Amino acid sequence: MALTATEIGCIVQELAPALAEGWIQKIFQPSSSSLLLEVRVPGHTRRLLCSVRDGTARIHLVGESLPNPPTPPAFCQLLRARIQGARIDGLAQIPGDRIVRLDLTSRDGPVALIAELFGRHADLLLLDGESRVLATLRHNRDRVGQAYQAPSPTPLRSSPSDVATPGPESKPQPPTESDPFPLSSRLETLYRDREAELSHLTQIRERESILRKHLKKLLRRMSALRRDLEQAGRYEPYARYGELLKANLGLLKKGLTNASVVDYYDERLPELTIPLDPTKGPQANMDAYFAKYRKFVSAQREISPRVAAIEVEVQQLQTELATIKNGTWQAPNREPRTTMSPISRTGRKRAAVETHRGPFRRFISSDGHQIFVGRNARENDELTFSLAKSEDLWLHARGTPGSHVVVRLEKGTEPPPETIRDAATLALLYSDLKKSGKGDVIYTRRKWVKKAKGQAPGAVTVTQEKTIYVTLDKPRLDALKARHTDRER
Repeated sequence: MALTATEIGCIVQELAPALAEGWIQKIFQPSSSSLLLEVRVPGHTRRLLCSVRDGTARIHLVGESLPNPPTPPAFCQLLRARIQGARIDGLAQIPGDRIVRLDLTSRDGPVALIAELFGRHADLLLLDGESRVLATLRHNRDRVGQAYQAPSPTPLRSSPSDVATPGPESKPQPPTESDPFPLSSRLETLYRDREAELSHLTQIRERESILRKHLKKLLRRMSALRRDLEQAGRYEPYARYGELLKANLGLLKKGLTNASVVDYYDERLPELTIPLDPTKGPQANMDAYFAKYRKFVSAQREISPRVAAIEVEVQQLQTELATIKNGTWQAPNREPRTTMSPISRTGRKRAAVETHRGPFRRFISSDGHQIFVGRNARENDELTFSLAKSEDLWLHARGTPGSHVVVRLEKGTEPPPETIRDAATLALLYSDLKKSGKGDVIYTRRKWVKKAKGQAPGAVTVTQEKTIYVTLDKPRLDALKARHTDRER
């Protein structure tokens, strides 16, 4: 349901005078595919939304602020540094194309924002005064540093939803005192419903993918457990073999390949031949049979309940998949659970981060980044190898026992220097260097941290690390403690 070039022309005609003589007051990035500019014009504050989401790419004014992530993404941070406070020189459509150009004058000179509203290929670009691409919302690195050239637009393909929902150019309504921007109001309502529908469909697809992956994993695990149970089942008669050998130890000697004994467990008292290991003595052969029987008993005690539990979970997953297939699935209206459930580990980790539940000490850096600190070896291992993502920053006091420290970073961003120093201070504080109050802290991306094979939980090997020397600065510690976000259990 992307806008046509004609529809974009109509909305630009409405927007251009509304933003004239304005300057960019605030910048927000509500989602990975949208940007919200708060523009101050004489006597009013306008909110300009630009979305490059697949299927709903558009630009228009909105009446209310949108929810924002706690930490602004990298593109938003760049725009705040480069164009916050910039004057709007003009808003225009590239003639006959689905491209809108917002010309600005920042404190560093002229710049421009380009909104390419091409449906599935939509993007938002920041250009410098020489029309070179400085950054893109889609993180298209191939275009960064290059002179801007408008791409060839992809022709729109109509769909039933497009036909059923009239575009803004149909049934035009004149501005009124209560609604001075009727096209924007229409688009805001239209796309709010459409995006809610798309979000629900995306949620369904993601949930189905998670369920299928988890189901496949459970079936593999159940199959392996059943094989183990079947193998252990062969050891069921070995207790009997051990008892019969025990009754005949005096008649046996080392080097025999089998022993013929009377099976007094059978009322007919038949003769039973028991295989022996010729390299072992009679006692060792007897002990080996008893040991294998104990494996059978352990398997029955431990594996059977696990198989039963997996069967129940598989049934739950299949039931939920059936609701997705017949179109009756609904997202649960409850807080994400942190116990075992048919939800991916990634989903549980992210939910734990967003709701501030679970283990670890938690802080916020002076730049607004989340910092996690392990409390013990088990938490260190869980923090580094379960919660942390590959691009997160990982820190540890050099050459001494201490906590693992992780700084949550958006993909493609660099950690601010003050955030590094805040996290390094915490790594020093929760290490054996605390008493000295100073020392070296190593830091690197989480992807360069590996588990140390054969070592205790929390032991790691690190490559491509850098070192920072820190001291336990009281003002910095007081500020970090003030931003301590733990919920102690």
